[in-house]
Amino acid sequence: MADIPKWRVAGDWFDVCSCDIPCPCEFAQPPTNDRCFGVLAYHVREGRFGDVALNGLNLVLVASFSGNLWAGKARDLRMGLFLDARANDRQRDALGMIFGGQAGGFPAWLNGVTGHAQMLGMEVAPIKFEVAADLTSWSAEIAGKVNAAARALGGPTTPKGKLVQTLNPPGSETGGAVATWGDTTANRVDAMGLKWDITGKSSKHIPFDWSGPG
Repeated sequence: MADIPKWRVAGDWFDVCSCDIPCPCEFAQPPTNDRCFGVLAYHVREGRFGDVALNGLNLVLVASFSGNLWAGKARDLRMGLFLDARANDRQRDALGMIFGGQAGGFPAWLNGVTGHAQMLGMEVAPIKFEVAADLTSWSAEIAGKVNAAARALGGPTTPKGKLVQTLNPPGSETGGAVATWGDTTANRVDAMGLKWDITGKSSKHIPFDWSGPG
């Protein structure tokens, strides 16, 4: 990777999916009913790819699969990618390299673990992304195509003002050490040949901090 510049991206990631709470994938197990339909959303708080600044940009993946990703046994893994319409050509190329795994780092390692995916397409679109400062809610939307939202999970024994979290999860999609659990209020997709509308299922927020090469 001699032609890949030094890079780093850090920010917020969350998903909403069709799994029961808590999503078994976070514990490196097969999804509920062996099938998952989900949205994965990324917000880059700080980022740079060589001399290309990436601060504030968003990405969204829509995906479905069967089987245990973490055991390399995923079947029918299909993904579609949306890149932030605010990004210029150089920023889009950099985001594609990093998140597609071609620039090394954690995304490259993750692609090696989860196996080959059928890419359904890549589109440039306005992406609305919000995460509450206290992690009580998170959401992402692409008008008419993707709506993903969740509120922080709680229950009768959750202390007031506290979050339901898992430390060092064995199936962290970002490599992050703290997963904050949520209850899905929207998981709607109608894009790239994928279509579903699911609520009341699992969601989680995990920060990411990746760098490369080396």
